[in-house]
Amino acid sequence: MSRLKGSAALEKRLLAIPQEVLAGVRPALVKGAEEVAANMRALVPVDEGDLKASIAVTGPGETTPPYAVGGGSVTAAPNQALVTVGNTDVRTGHMQEFGTVNHESQPFMRPGFRIAKARVLNRINRAISAAIKKAGAI
Repeated sequence: MSRLKGSAALEKRLLAIPQEVLAGVRPALVKGAEEVAANMRALVPVDEGDLKASIAVTGPGETTPPYAVGGGSVTAAPNQALVTVGNTDVRTGHMQEFGTVNHESQPFMRPGFRIAKARVLNRINRAISAAIKKAGAI
């Protein structure tokens, strides 16, 4: 088995995935992202609730809220589900997560992901296997 070298090779391999397999995996991707987001909402420090309310899940082919990712929006690929923190009104998630000179860090994003990671990956792997078996049977 050869190893992929660089993102161009990976992109070529991902584009070769049949649409039926992608369609079979999408529910697991979104459910996994929702699980990560729920963990993050449970862990986020709540003052007024704006930061908690800004945690959003973006499914495959959808666009993230403005200012959620590096000051702009990103459209998720067909094989992606994204969890973002922030919107046009709330831009303090990174300061809570990593802290500032005057504010100690209160991580909620990374722990929220780590808590869900094993379950999410197992769910996605099962969905991939089932979708490949189903696509192969056709």
